[in-house]
Amino acid sequence: MNNYIIVDLGTGNSRVALVSELGRIYGVRTYENRYYRDEAYEDAQYFLPQEWAENIFEGIKSLVLEYPDKKIRGITSSGARESIVLYDKEGKAFYGLPNIDNRGREYVKDIPDKEYIYERTGRWVTEDFPAAKLLGLRKKRPEMYDRISAVTSLSEWVGELLTGKLVIEPSQACETQLFDIESLSWSERICGYYGIDMQILPKIRKAGESIGQIKPGLNEILCLSEKAEFVVGGADTQMAVYGSSVETGDIGIVSGTTSPVVAIVESKFYDKEERCWTDCNLGGMTYQVETNPGVTGLNYQRMKAILFPHSSYSEIEAEMKKVKTYYSTASFSSLAFSQKRSLKQGGFVMRAPLDANASAANIMWSLVADIACSIYVQYRDLCKMVPHDKDYIIGSAGGFQSENLCQMIADLTGKKLILYKGYEQASINGGTKICNRYFNRAVLEEKEILKTFFPQADSLILNYYKDWENNRNALNP
Repeated sequence: MNNYIIVDLGTGNSRVALVSELGRIYGVRTYENRYYRDEAYEDAQYFLPQEWAENIFEGIKSLVLEYPDKKIRGITSSGARESIVLYDKEGKAFYGLPNIDNRGREYVKDIPDKEYIYERTGRWVTEDFPAAKLLGLRKKRPEMYDRISAVTSLSEWVGELLTGKLVIEPSQACETQLFDIESLSWSERICGYYGIDMQILPKIRKAGESIGQIKPGLNEILCLSEKAEFVVGGADTQMAVYGSSVETGDIGIVSGTTSPVVAIVESKFYDKEERCWTDCNLGGMTYQVETNPGVTGLNYQRMKAILFPHSSYSEIEAEMKKVKTYYSTASFSSLAFSQKRSLKQGGFVMRAPLDANASAANIMWSLVADIACSIYVQYRDLCKMVPHDKDYIIGSAGGFQSENLCQMIADLTGKKLILYKGYEQASINGGTKICNRYFNRAVLEEKEILKTFFPQADSLILNYYKDWENNRNALNP
């Protein structure tokens, strides 16, 4: 029996998990990611790779010591997209630019040939991507920019941390906005637009390939076998989609901090109206067409802390199931994706004066309904580009632990929502499958349906949606 370490670096938190080749999760260590503000910019944040590395090492070592009989054969990682780590001339990782860093915002307006960039990279020119982050760094922090000898993504940084070998996977390379998703190579022309030296960009290695064994000495510190190898992983969304068995012709929703709605296609997809992103899938062999409502699950977490600080999620869910009418609509998701527009205004819209029957459960129900409606809009827009003929949608990640959300999405889309066994740990499942593929473990990957939510014609969410759409448009004209 092979066992694996899966490192999953998210936006808010990072996890280190010990799993068997059969997908059994023995243990998980979770760490909060720490960020710092760069006051030279209006909206810039960074992290210190060494701090994150200490958490990763601690997580690996503690799991290995807790389960000494589980010999580790492979390690892989998934990482939040649009995030990079910078290396200095001595090869040391010295600075991290996360997806929430917007230091390039004031400079992207001057980038030329935006239609060409979208056509080649599958992404609009915005401050979200590492190309713009590096541009912003060069403009205001030239002394720091000049220190850079190489960059890579979060997931492949873990590989370098453990093996000393620097690469990047296509699913992460495409997130830089410097990568031609059709030729699967760095674009000299686009690098020129951003003023970025191509010498700092790493070689491409595909998910499921080994880049070598753990560095001598480090394997002893982490109590790992000298035979343990690092297997290239990739971007967290693509890893979760892979882990939840979304195939060509399916549509999947990965509901976490954000909720990407994705379809897998065999060849590069280009939308002349620029309503979607086209991502390289793991390995770069297929493509992932994506729409995204922006922030979703984070809103649920924060509202729980305000309205139900001492209640469990299951208790809140039980209260929401009792809701038979709504007294407000909510608008807190952050993107009108197909319009390439951020939604800057949000809140609850209620009738005046405040209805005496309104309760905390009603308000929370409206918030979850906002998440469902936001996802539905993305699903509807995606179907206009990539037709979806199947009678089901596949859900994955922790957001779908809300049965209220699951039922609302089924009702709005008119499709069954299927959750496969292990849906809530989709990224870890993806990492396990990646390792099994490399080590040629013939594990039978049965798609065991855990729950199915069938659409209901008389659902409250169908009436809510009409008011929600009007009110959100009024808040964000």
